Amino acid sequence: MMEDNRRTTETSDVLNDELSEASKKAIENDELSREIHWYVIHTYSGYENKVKLDIERMALKKGWWGSLILDISIPVETIIENKDGKKKEHQRKIYPGYVMVKMHINDETWYFVRNTRGVTGFVGTGNVPVPLTDEEVVKMQIEQLQIKMDVEVGDTVAVTSGPFSGSTGRITEVNPETNEVVVEITMFGKVTPLKTESYYVKKV
Repeated sequence: MMEDNRRTTETSDVLNDELSEASKKAIENDELSREIHWYVIHTYSGYENKVKLDIERMALKKGWWGSLILDISIPVETIIENKDGKKKEHQRKIYPGYVMVKMHINDETWYFVRNTRGVTGFVGTGNVPVPLTDEEVVKMQIEQLQIKMDVEVGDTVAVTSGPFSGSTGRITEVNPETNEVVVEITMFGKVTPLKTESYYVKKV
């Protein structure tokens, strides 16, 4: 019986190695056509860190890390509390119950992530995961990206959000690193510079 168990274990190891090699070849063949995006997965409360570690560990074992699965993020913020006259810092999850995965979606990777213990599903439409836009990635503090801006200095734009929504003006400054623009709008007969993010303005 012990010998049979050893044979079963050895056979399993060989199969795992073969699957790993097959995965590597599939990765190489799909190198040019692969699309990488950030996706959001929902987890049971308190399972975020465990899900992150399990996906990383298994992706490394399968040979997917860095190719099909590139990064995993659990955005946090630093909270400062005054307790007994002393300041204490601690980190708090910005989106509890959610983990962000930068990956290529195919049948195999979808099934792998979806069936990781603690995962309840991808955020999307039905069973179809919906990738985050670059703007959403930056706003959610997942990754700092160089966003391609559709406006430039001299453009006339309309403000689409905030207390100045509906106002129009001319762009005088553009900062691609922060994705911010400065728009000169007229209020009460006076020209006022307004700094806002580029996705809150549109050309007119």
